[in-house]
Amino acid sequence: MKYYLALFLILASGLLGSHAAPLGPDVAVLQIRVGKAKELQRVVIGLYDESTPVTVANFKELVRKKFYNGLRFHRVFPGAFVQAGDPSSRHGQADRTGTGGPGYTIPAEIKLHHEKGSVAMARLPDNINPAKNSNGSQFYACLQPIPKLDGQYTVFGQVLEGLDVLDYISNQPTNSNDFPLPKIVIKSIVIEPRVAPPANR
Repeated sequence: MKYYLALFLILASGLLGSHAAPLGPDVAVLQIRVGKAKELQRVVIGLYDESTPVTVANFKELVRKKFYNGLRFHRVFPGAFVQAGDPSSRHGQADRTGTGGPGYTIPAEIKLHHEKGSVAMARLPDNINPAKNSNGSQFYACLQPIPKLDGQYTVFGQVLEGLDVLDYISNQPTNSNDFPLPKIVIKSIVIEPRVAPPANR
């Protein structure tokens, strides 16, 4: 039974204006193995420390504890979004995959739009989570704007590099629970200083 992000019911495309939230000083660098490929794929996520300080601090702490290392992408929808961060995914598909976390939730910090490349926290549905508290570890990345999710989930990051990698992951074959059949594993996530783009001259 699916508890998180029944997005297939509400996926919508659209155009949103770019929000003005500044990215923080750090980025999260993911190394991902897709299937049996020897080469790891790199994804870089900028973090909105100022807009979502509690969410970003929690994410960074889990990264430092190596919580995400070895977890699988456990839900994908082609060209729409990919989801990861469930510790129960470590050993593959199970009845409760998609419901796990670190054992706690975090307060909602719902401010930013679901734009192409936005990274947000998953959560339980409103009927059992009216405060919209976020799952402590599960996150998803949008591969297109999904404005119908605005005001519902905490967006805390933006994919700066590797959106094509996530799109490729989203198009892998799945079982009936949208769990990718190839083993798609987060080998590591590290926090590194963000390199700002050079100023125009």
